[in-house]
Amino acid sequence: MKGSNHFKNTIKAYLDQRAETDILFSFQYSKPEKSIDDCVTYILNEVKKSGCNGFHDDEIFNMAVHFYDEDTIEIGEPMNNAHVVVNHFVELTEEEKQQARKDAIKQLQNEEYNKMKQSATKKAPKQAIISQPSLFDF
Repeated sequence: MKGSNHFKNTIKAYLDQRAETDILFSFQYSKPEKSIDDCVTYILNEVKKSGCNGFHDDEIFNMAVHFYDEDTIEIGEPMNNAHVVVNHFVELTEEEKQQARKDAIKQLQNEEYNKMKQSATKKAPKQAIISQPSLFDF
């Protein structure tokens, strides 16, 4: 696996934005011998070498910038079975928030109803009271 498309797109979006705001980096970023696929391969190999499982976004983005800044850099072998997780923030519209709230309330109501239904059927049957004869009853 060369990296998930979402991972590659996230790195590319960051580098594109950086190239727009940083003229010196834009020259490095436009080198024809560099590619986003090689950049992702480099990042994955660096992550593997570190032995860590989680990184801050800035650490990964800095690796990507370093890849483009260095003229002689060892990319490493492409990885075929790497698992990449990308954190991303999703902004919900007001309608989506209201629908999610309604769905959550409905689910909670169903769960509570099922609990009440189960507890009603699980009640212990009434035991017959067995009276013991008393010595004074004779």
